[in-house]
Amino acid sequence: MEQRIRERYNDTILQEAMRRFGIRPDDIALLDGFESFMYAFLRQGADYVLRIGHSFRRSRAMIQGEVDWLNYLAAGRASVAGAALSQQGNLVEAIDDGLGEQFLTTAFVKAPGRPPRRADWTPEMMATYGQLLGRMHALSQWYEPPAGGGRRPHWDDAEMLEVERVLPETEGAALARYRDLMAHLRTLPRDSVSYGLVHQDAHAGNFFLDESGRITLFDFDDCMYSWYANDIAIVLFYAVTGLEEPAAFAVTFMPHFLRGYRRENRLHPDWLAEMPYFLKLREIELYAVIHRSYDVDNISNAWAAAFMEGRKQRIVEGVPYLSFDFDSLAAYL
Repeated sequence: MEQRIRERYNDTILQEAMRRFGIRPDDIALLDGFESFMYAFLRQGADYVLRIGHSFRRSRAMIQGEVDWLNYLAAGRASVAGAALSQQGNLVEAIDDGLGEQFLTTAFVKAPGRPPRRADWTPEMMATYGQLLGRMHALSQWYEPPAGGGRRPHWDDAEMLEVERVLPETEGAALARYRDLMAHLRTLPRDSVSYGLVHQDAHAGNFFLDESGRITLFDFDDCMYSWYANDIAIVLFYAVTGLEEPAAFAVTFMPHFLRGYRRENRLHPDWLAEMPYFLKLREIELYAVIHRSYDVDNISNAWAAAFMEGRKQRIVEGVPYLSFDFDSLAAYL
């Protein structure tokens, strides 16, 4: 989280957010949050999550676009944790920070179940995971943003290009690789069957699994217009990151995932050729986010530190993020 946001946050902001969403003092507990202040709360016997973000990071219109699409997906029977109304009947509540900006508060239904464990990654769970993304992508092809505003950005809109803003001048070689990659991606078609609103961060840390095997996805803060193949690539990126044999897991994971995906949606096999580019985009984006969030010479987060080990060299030398024969997946699309 940006330091300037932390400096503006205080208990008065929290108390006002609680008042607006009807939360009693004994019914709220702090959660871990990377980009926003997150809390679990109980209201009228049901579990919810409160998110307090700042307008420095997301405008009110962007958050309105997020929750509108999220509730559209929920209405379309996609297994997602929908947004909840405040006491005043609003999905987004703006609270002045006292310095000319706002904290933007939203509430979400708490996803049932628990975080997935390694033992949960069965063929059927992987297929269920793919089916959920497939349903979301199929629904997105028919989605229209609200007429009153609240449209989410495209992946390459100026406000989304954080890599250029946060990487220091010493990262000139990595930036050059990034610009070459962006030039390629901007040549790709954006037709309605391959491009639309996507989650953009649908990794296993953003869903819960219940006893019946149902997956419920949450944290739509990064949703934007991009390619459906990119959304799939991001799932794969996090599924293999940190594994000793990432390619071996991908060989197992992707056929089951795509088997589930095509229950709800189909992609043309030509998109398989773009998967290495989408993986490289997420690799560089994460590299930049870690530069922004940590002292890269002394990273306190073990996962981030492991990711950064040798990362600059791999980016500069153009080493594929994953050595995998993506053409072998054509039969599953």
